[in-house]
Amino acid sequence: MKKILEVAGFVLFVSGGSGLIHEVTGWMPKFFGFLQLLPFLRGHAIYTNIVLAVAGIALMASADRFRRV
Repeated sequence: MKKILEVAGFVLFVSGGSGLIHEVTGWMPKFFGFLQLLPFLRGHAIYTNIVLAVAGIALMASADRFRRV
């Protein structure tokens, strides 16, 4: 369970970070373009990417609460 949470948190963090860099600078390609599939998030890309990055960090931090089975 711990490793699954760490991997999911890392994927969310990389997705949010790369999307944020892409929206601000236009330099880095978006790694995961699944946000384009949700029509209600199209005008709020910067905020969505910030939330994804913070959620990824929180998920990785919460993975330490689980013990290895």
